[in-house]
Amino acid sequence: MFNQLGIIGCGLMGSSFALALKHAGLVARVVGYSKSPSTTDTAKKLGVIDVAAESALQAVAGSDIVLIAVPVGAIEEIFKAIRQLVTPEVLFMDVCSTKRDVVDAARRVLKERVVSFVPAHPVAGRELAGAINADARLYQGSRIILTPLPQTLPELVQKATEAWSAVGAQVLKMTPHDHDAAFAAVSHLPHLLAFACFTSVANQPAGDDYLSLAGPGFRDFTRIAAGDPVVWRDILMSNREEVLRQSQRFRHTLDAMEQVIKSGNVEALGNLIRVAASARANWHMNSNKPGSEREESKLPRA
Repeated sequence: MFNQLGIIGCGLMGSSFALALKHAGLVARVVGYSKSPSTTDTAKKLGVIDVAAESALQAVAGSDIVLIAVPVGAIEEIFKAIRQLVTPEVLFMDVCSTKRDVVDAARRVLKERVVSFVPAHPVAGRELAGAINADARLYQGSRIILTPLPQTLPELVQKATEAWSAVGAQVLKMTPHDHDAAFAAVSHLPHLLAFACFTSVANQPAGDDYLSLAGPGFRDFTRIAAGDPVVWRDILMSNREEVLRQSQRFRHTLDAMEQVIKSGNVEALGNLIRVAASARANWHMNSNKPGSEREESKLPRA
């Protein structure tokens, strides 16, 4: 499908995409660039990339598909570095977990060349970062959200859809605004809560003792607190309006439950827990039904 893939950012996401295309026989050559030479050296030793580029622009040169896999805080500088080689003949995508900031940066920097950019968010990953943890199967069965701009070339949106579908992902489309609102609720807020919960326990005088007693429930709830600090710092800041909106909704619900506990109303507390448990069980059951991964999202489409 592609002659050359250019990877800008040879971490987990970029390296896994490279391996996925390679294993599927969809790319002949992979050129990779990372800010740290040791990262590209590792990626090359592992066979993730074939050539280590000395700059982001060099990774783009000669590529017919480019994946920008850097934290959202770094993406505007990348756009500036590669702008001169952004053409309608090349598919450019990112993997950032927020989309409005990325789209705004693309419009500012790429201007009329923004037609070549297809913003993308693979809903996949793991806590262990870096090329050393890259997995060709990372995107299999995952959802990929595309948030194309009105002026994005339709043929490039189609190419993006085909590329992600070819590595086993299900592709959905929505607007950048709807994307950021949704993921503030189901991804960004849960990470914020996990960071806060683990910190609040660990920082207590007896925190180490408490953590030594923690079971599977605490481990499951705080697992995502081990995420990449730079990545999550940028995500939470770039989507702060939506994150804070969801945080306020959570705070309201938590306050209501705390008031019930303070009042000693056992029946009311039981009802609140019962409603949450039933909703969670129904959601889990429905999400695991055959074909549910292919159902259309009810959110507005781009």
